[in-house]
This record gives sequence, C-alpha cells and structure tokens, in this order.
Amino acid sequence: MLTQALTHNGLIAILRGLRPGEAAAIGEVLYSAGFRVIEVPLNSPEPYESIRILRSTLPADCLIGAGTVLTPEQVEQVKAAGGQVIVMPHSDPKVLRAAKAAGLYLSPGVATPTEAFAALAEGAHMLKMFPAEQMGPAVVKAWLAVLPSGTVLVPVGGITPDNMAAFVEAGVKGFGLGSGLFKPGLTADEVAVRAKAYVAAWKALN
Repeated sequence: MLTQALTHNGLIAILRGLRPGEAAAIGEVLYSAGFRVIEVPLNSPEPYESIRILRSTLPADCLIGAGTVLTPEQVEQVKAAGGQVIVMPHSDPKVLRAAKAAGLYLSPGVATPTEAFAALAEGAHMLKMFPAEQMGPAVVKAWLAVLPSGTVLVPVGGITPDNMAAFVEAGVKGFGLGSGLFKPGLTADEVAVRAKAYVAAWKALN
C-alpha cells in the first residue's frame, strides 16, 4: 500500500504542531490536493488524537503515520491510534524491530550510507534522508548508485516546489514536506494553496 500511495503522489505531508481540532480540515485539503501519506510528529500537541482523527476521517488509500518516533512504547501507541507508518529521525534498531513486529511501515532517518544499509537490513520500507538541505542532490545520486535497486529514498528538510527538480533528476521518488507545507497557525485554505503548489511542481517533474 505504501508503494501505491507514493506512486499516486510521492509527497509526504509532515504536520508538526498540528492540533486535533484542525486535523480533519487540514487532512481533507491535503487529500483533495493529492497527498496519500500524512505524518503527525509526536512532538505535536496531542499527536495520538490527531492520528485517530485523520485515520477516521480520510479514505483508506491515505496512509497515516507518526513522526519523531523514538521508543518501542511509542510504536505501540501509534498503532493503537490507527497509525500505519513509523517515521524516525534516527535508525534505532529497537524501534525498527518494534514497528516491524507491529506490522507497520518503517521509515527511519538516515544521514550516511552506513545508516542506510543498516536500516534496510532491519526491514525499512523507505529511508528518510535528513536533513536534505545539508546533503543535496549530488549525495542522493551517489547513495542511489550503491543502495539496492528500488530503494525508496525520501529527502526531508528544506524542500520547496522550486528545488525538487535536481533531486528528482538524481533519482528521488518522493519528498517529505514540513514547514514549507504546514506550520502552526496556517488555516486549511492556506495549507491548500501550498499543497497545490507542491503537487503541481511534483507532477511537472514526473
């Protein structure tokens, strides 16, 4: 299902700071724009409640995940809330194994090829390349030359509609979008405008 979601649209919404009261409205405008993977970082207010709301209000073809997952205990809480994707800033094997045992999709954070290979060995479904602005398309190209064919590498950090082209040319199949797409205080209408701009740029490149 993750492959289908990313094939539909390789953009992943990262809603850091989302509040439960706005989750349904924000989720709906993102879905309408074409997003099929939405992540609520756990350092947001009441993140498990927002995950529950997103999961209960959006169609089944939209995957809901949690970001900044740091412990096996949090993995269980995400699953209980209906989350399907575990996104991490790091590659702690304990967390990866807990997510795998829970039947969830694994998206650990990696910053070196060594971390990338180790995460894949633990069963990672996609690799969060973070922070992307420090590494850039040349590093992406070098990594993809040595990582197993079909590895899903998702740059996160500083991605804008204007800088995606070079990453796509380097072989990227998706991006994680944070504050360029959503930040606390934006209305659903404002998020919709940003979402449409990102999706238009993505479609122009694919």
